[in-house]
Amino acid sequence: MPKISVVGATGLVGRRMIEKVIHSPIFKSWQLIAVASERSAGKEIRIEDRILKVVTPTEGIQEKPDIALFSAGAEASGILAPRFAQHGFVIDNSSYWRLFPEIPLVVPEINAHTLTPSTRIIANPNCSTIQMVLALSGLHRKLGIRRIVVSTYQSVTGSGQKGIAQLEAEEKGQSVENPAYPHPIYRNLIPHGGYFLENGYTSEEMKLVHETRKILGDNDIAVTATVVRVAVKGGHSEAVNVEFKNDFTLEEVITILRNTPGVEVLDDPRQNLYPMPLYAEGKDEVFVGRIRRDESQARTLNLWIVSDNLLKGAATNAVQIAEHLVNSGFIS
Repeated sequence: MPKISVVGATGLVGRRMIEKVIHSPIFKSWQLIAVASERSAGKEIRIEDRILKVVTPTEGIQEKPDIALFSAGAEASGILAPRFAQHGFVIDNSSYWRLFPEIPLVVPEINAHTLTPSTRIIANPNCSTIQMVLALSGLHRKLGIRRIVVSTYQSVTGSGQKGIAQLEAEEKGQSVENPAYPHPIYRNLIPHGGYFLENGYTSEEMKLVHETRKILGDNDIAVTATVVRVAVKGGHSEAVNVEFKNDFTLEEVITILRNTPGVEVLDDPRQNLYPMPLYAEGKDEVFVGRIRRDESQARTLNLWIVSDNLLKGAATNAVQIAEHLVNSGFIS
C-alpha cells in the first residue's frame, strides 16, 4: 500500500492537508500517516470519521512514505525534508526551499511541467503569491506583464493558531500572553508581515517579488508589494495593479480569467458582487472582481483577488501537486 504523510499534522495547515488527502479519490487507498513533533507524539487527531495517531518525525521517516506533505516550519523543513526525500517526494509549505534554483516552486495550473521523476523536494509557494499568480497567469501569457503593484490584506490564520488566539482574546477584552503581533489586531490593521529587511520591506513582501518571478518564469517582471495584517479570521485579499506590455479590452481580460483553471470571476458592481474573504473561506478557488482599467496609466488593470489562504494558499495547492505526481506516473 502506498503511503502519504503529513508532517506538522497538528497545525492549521496540516489539518487542512489531511482533510484534502482524505477527500482526494487518488489517495483513497493510500495509508495516511500523521507526523508532528515529539511533544505531540501519541496524540490522536480526529478529522471527520478518521482518527490518526501522531508519530514522531523519526517514526515517520521509518515508514518511508512515497509522498510527504510538510507544514512544519522552515527550520524543521530544512532539517527533515532531505531525510524524507531519501524515500519519496517532499512537498514543503515553508519558505525554506522556495528560492533554491534547483527546487521547483509550483502552482500546478501554471508550471507543473517543471516537475520530473527525479525531483525530490518541491516547494509550495507563499499563500499570497499563489492566489495572485494564478489569477494573473493567463493574462501574462496573453498580454505580458510589465509591472505589478500589490497590497495584501491578510487574515490572522496566516499566522497560525497564535494569530487566531490573539484576535479572539482581544475580541473578549482579555490580555494576550506571547501575542502573534507587536500591536493589537482587533479593530486594527498592521502594515507588517514577517520581519523587516534592510531595504525597508518585510520578508512577506519580498516573497511576492521573488516567488512571482520564479513561478511565471520571467525575471523582468517588476513587482512591489505592501503586506497588511487585518482582523479577519480566514481568507487573504489583494488589491493588484498590473501594467501589461500589450493593450487589452475588459471583455478580453474577463474571458481570459474565466478560462483560467482554478479562477472564478465575481464581478457585477450593480449587484454589489465582488470577492470577499467571508465568501472565499472554505473554498478552493481564487476569486477575482473589481476588474477595471487604471485610468491614470496606459495598458494597466486593477483587480481585487481573494482566496482561502489555508486551502488554495497552502493545503489544496500542496495536495494538487501530490495528485499530479501520481497522475504523471512518477510513483508506481
